Amino acid sequence: MVEVEVNRGEPFSVVARKLSDRGVISNRMLLTLWARLWGLDRKLGWGHYRFELPLSGRAVLNRLVLGKGAFRRVAIPEGLTVKEIAELLEKKGFVKKEQFLAQATKPEVLALLGLGHTGVEGYLFPDTYHLAPADSEADILRTMVSRFRQVFTETMEARAEELGLTKHEVVTLASLIEKETSLERERPLISAVFHNRLKRAMPLQSDPTVIYGLGDFSGNLTRKHLRTETPYNTYLIPGLPPTPICNPSISSLRAALYPASVPYLYFVSKNDGSHFFSVTLEEHNRAVKIYQINFTRASRPSRRGGV
Repeated sequence: MVEVEVNRGEPFSVVARKLSDRGVISNRMLLTLWARLWGLDRKLGWGHYRFELPLSGRAVLNRLVLGKGAFRRVAIPEGLTVKEIAELLEKKGFVKKEQFLAQATKPEVLALLGLGHTGVEGYLFPDTYHLAPADSEADILRTMVSRFRQVFTETMEARAEELGLTKHEVVTLASLIEKETSLERERPLISAVFHNRLKRAMPLQSDPTVIYGLGDFSGNLTRKHLRTETPYNTYLIPGLPPTPICNPSISSLRAALYPASVPYLYFVSKNDGSHFFSVTLEEHNRAVKIYQINFTRASRPSRRGGV
């Protein structure tokens, strides 16, 4: 099996060189002349091709022109919601957003994915995928969920049991961690705060959960939002939200399973992408005054206590 990437708008001469370099064809010049003679050099189907050798030059050319068996690459970033993934896939020309979202909520599709009781949010693993043009919305959902199951190993499931958490709870917790910080070093610390609060039956008070529950969010989180009753308002409702709030990375999944051994209960944004962590409310309030002095209470990206 030989794999060759054909980029959109790439000259045939470049594609022919790739095919020759990888041993798919033996005569690059002959294939190029043949393609030009029949006017096929400008009709290539772009994408990721997998060739099982040996193949004739005609067979290779037919595959390229028809786009048969081509896979197109798409990178799904960490921390996107199902809706945001649908928008990205539509922008890249893979799906229609509304059809993708409709498939993502169909009971029969969820049953086939083994997610009938949880939904797909949190289980569409962020990764780089090679999708075929003929892949349906349900096919893409199945591919992404299958990747999640490959990543979430039996060892991780066993660790979840040690912590007294279900897989769904781990994924949900990981989604909060994903949204709270982009810094690798902070994820186990954020995880520790949430674990410590859960053990004490303290509200998690996570702004990203409130935002997720609002659905239509303008970008300015206010006190009114923090008092709005939704199933995702962790200021009003103790414990984890009912579902993940995004699709977390492997790093956040690991952090959810292996929190740092620290007593922190609070953290506040330092407005440089990092956070200050505290054990007591008094210490936290002092940190709020230091790091949020030029920000209104309503504009803090993340807060713990003293609300």
